[in-house]
Amino acid sequence: MASINANSKPNKPGVASQRFLNIQEIRDDVVIMKDGTLRAILLVSSLNFALKSIDEQEAIIQAYMAFLNSLEFPIQIVVQSRQMNIDGYLESIHQYEKQTTNELLKTQIADYRNFIQELIEIGQIMQKRFYVVIPYDPMQEKKKKHFFTRLQEAFSPSVGIKLKEKQFQDRREAIIRRIPIIQSQLNSMGLESVLLNTQSLIELFYLTYNPDLFQTEKLSDISQIQHEES
Repeated sequence: MASINANSKPNKPGVASQRFLNIQEIRDDVVIMKDGTLRAILLVSSLNFALKSIDEQEAIIQAYMAFLNSLEFPIQIVVQSRQMNIDGYLESIHQYEKQTTNELLKTQIADYRNFIQELIEIGQIMQKRFYVVIPYDPMQEKKKKHFFTRLQEAFSPSVGIKLKEKQFQDRREAIIRRIPIIQSQLNSMGLESVLLNTQSLIELFYLTYNPDLFQTEKLSDISQIQHEES
């Protein structure tokens, strides 16, 4: 029998994982960090460099060098691998199977659906997604934190800066102006990109920090999520 401490207090709810993240808030298509800086994230397409001709490869390399040399602010390039999820595709095949009246065709559709599902499960097929993170820090050149200040922040991750609305809008406008610059440079390499909106940003971080849960419990639309003020 498990022992019980007489002096023990009732179990308290665990600390929310958000306390240990550097993210203060996600809204208006940007990520607000706890230090008051912002992040915008682009989802970027890929290309098969090995299948390009020598001239095309050289042109891509030169365009990439020009892209790096033109940067006036730091960026982060993130490559994320995740198991392929084709639940929507399999569901559409299943619906088509139910609507089919030809028994032979229905059997073939069922065999195809089972084959695809087994292929994904056994093969552990992964897909890669590429992101470019664009930051904005208005105090980047002036911000020089003392060692003990940084140490205190490390042990108190819940501390964050609350931006006033005008501060937020000014910083958001500044980061939005950076986006077409990056997109233009990416386009010169044959790469397409799209800015992640608020819903996509939430889903991205939800999947990143809850990879197993994401496969079984899909995130609701942001308009259906109730927000509770702390």
